[in-house]
Amino acid sequence: MTADFSAIITLGDKMAKTVKTNAMRILDKAKIDYEVLEYPHGKEAIEGGEVARLMGQDPAKVFKTLVAKGKSGEYYVFDIPVVNELDLKKAAKAVGEKNIEMVHVKDLVKICGYARGNVSPIGMKTGFLTVFDKSVLEFEYIYISAGKLGFQIKAEAKALMNIIEAKTAEVCF
Repeated sequence: MTADFSAIITLGDKMAKTVKTNAMRILDKAKIDYEVLEYPHGKEAIEGGEVARLMGQDPAKVFKTLVAKGKSGEYYVFDIPVVNELDLKKAAKAVGEKNIEMVHVKDLVKICGYARGNVSPIGMKTGFLTVFDKSVLEFEYIYISAGKLGFQIKAEAKALMNIIEAKTAEVCF
């Protein structure tokens, strides 16, 4: 099956009136240039590797956002390449916790304001400590969820990390 998708190329506020998410509004306000890419989808979230394929992008540059809870009760956000898996021991060490566990999908909206498949590290209800896998440092630009199913943001990796005060660590297997 051949993917048919349309790219919405944008720079900050110059976006067409197609969609505007909290993540995009925050990037606009900070005057950070970005592009929005739209990919075909159904009503349910699709696997990250498939998102990268549908957009014709290197999966190593497409990051998924995961939310975890530490033994202390604090929540943490981890952004890792879509083809990788989070190493819970490395992730716990990166945030100074004895251990962490993934947040259940049904609790995502309550905790961060985003549903599964829409979770973006930008624009959450609360600012959580965010850690990008160190592989992010290899790329000038990366892709993250725009906060709405079917949309990804392409932006400079350093600018994205700066706006949410993210740190980097080796957190993948």
